[in-house]
Amino acid sequence: MKPMTIFSDPLLGDRAAQLLRSGTAGHILLTPALPASSVLAQATADPTFSRAEIAFGQPHLESIHAAADLKWLQVSSAGFTRYDTPEFRQTIAARGIIVTNSSGVYAQACAEHVFSFMLANSRMLPQAFASRATNGSGEWLGLRSDSRSLHGQSVVILGFGVIAKHLIKLLGPFAMRITAMRRQPLGDEGVPVVTACDLSAALATADHVIDILPDNPASRGFVNDAVFSSMKPGAVFHNIGRGTTVDQDALVRALRSGRLSAAWLDVTDPEPLPSNHPLRLEPQCFITPHIAGGHHAEDETLVRHFLENLRRYLAHEPLVDRIM
Repeated sequence: MKPMTIFSDPLLGDRAAQLLRSGTAGHILLTPALPASSVLAQATADPTFSRAEIAFGQPHLESIHAAADLKWLQVSSAGFTRYDTPEFRQTIAARGIIVTNSSGVYAQACAEHVFSFMLANSRMLPQAFASRATNGSGEWLGLRSDSRSLHGQSVVILGFGVIAKHLIKLLGPFAMRITAMRRQPLGDEGVPVVTACDLSAALATADHVIDILPDNPASRGFVNDAVFSSMKPGAVFHNIGRGTTVDQDALVRALRSGRLSAAWLDVTDPEPLPSNHPLRLEPQCFITPHIAGGHHAEDETLVRHFLENLRRYLAHEPLVDRIM
């Protein structure tokens, strides 16, 4: 087998870097002097990329266009907004380049993160952590009576993909009524599916609305005043997709009007939100700093995902998480 030239720019710890070197032994591994600062950040352009046949990371668009021998790109994140353009897709199609992402690396952690949001909200955890209520007091009784079970509640998931599949499994024991919105239903979802045109009726009965939409022209600002006004009064909104998919001014209005009882966000626009942003000042808005996909030894999981796809690529097998 002819050795492949592999370019990798993610910032990796020592164990993950050794795993990558071991897994690509026999091939030519190129790494830049300045790797990307995170899996979400684009690395600095590196002249050696022009030699790449396989790329793993977040390379510059210009570098990809200049790499005449590139055959396969694996993006080191679940999101791939910078590559999701008509021009890039046209280039990829014309040159027969395969593009995969790393959704499978982060899906379980993202599903658990939003599941923890749902549990924390239903069990009144923020209020309980802040309380020093005496057993039997009015505040104590209120915390108990306002805490609820997720069992039997209804959920609408905006965007159906691998994260939604993991989340649906987590919610299984709670007998929740789950509906997913998908641009093009395929019939393999395992739950009722609606398109954007039919979304309003589903929102009207949902206790939880979970945004897992990616950032693209069709989804930017999708969750707007009209969507919030369609939601069941007192619904809870969760976003682990992308901050750009939400009209944040509309979200503020929905919280202040009482249309929403709470919002739980792992993503915002921008990130992080300024300290004086209105959402920061809303007592029922809870924000984590885009960590939903994070987990212990994340970079090692990322490398293993790439190496499995490398094995598949060399064996001419279908690649996992192919997006183009």
